Amino acid sequence: MKKMFSFFALLLFGTIGFAQETESKFDENLAKSLHADEYGMKKYVFCLLKSGSNTTATKEESKKLFEGHMANIGKLAKEGKLVVAGPFMKNDRNYRGIYIFNVVTVEEAKALVATDPAIQANLLEAELTPWYATAALQETLKIHEKIAKTKI
Repeated sequence: MKKMFSFFALLLFGTIGFAQETESKFDENLAKSLHADEYGMKKYVFCLLKSGSNTTATKEESKKLFEGHMANIGKLAKEGKLVVAGPFMKNDRNYRGIYIFNVVTVEEAKALVATDPAIQANLLEAELTPWYATAALQETLKIHEKIAKTKI
C-alpha cells in the first residue's frame, strides 16, 4: 500500500511540476513591442497572389520583373511591412504565392502591393483580406536569418 501511495504521490507531484513548467510566461514588454492584444494577437492583411492577366510578356521581361518583385519583397521586409512571403508549389488554381502585411487596413496593403513590379505589369494580381493572427509572426524574419544558409 505504501508503494502504491508513493507511486501516486510521485505521479501527482510530477504532474503538478510539469504543469507549472509549461505555464505561459507573459512578457509584457515583448507584447507591447509587437502591438499584441490581450490574446497575443494582432491584425494583419493577408494577400493571395494569383497569376495575372499579362500572358504576353517575354521570358526576359518576366525575369526582370520578377527580379524587381524579389527586391521589393526584401525592401518591404526590411521596413517591417511584410512579415511573411512565399510561393505556392505548382497548383491548378493559379495561386502563385502569399504576402502577410504588417498593416491594419486593406487600403494600406493596396499601397504596398502597388510597389511590386510584377503586379504593376499584371504578371501577378493580388487579393487582399484582413487577417488576425499571433503577433509573434513578426519575429519570423529574425529567426529565418539565423537558419538560412543561402539567401534567395
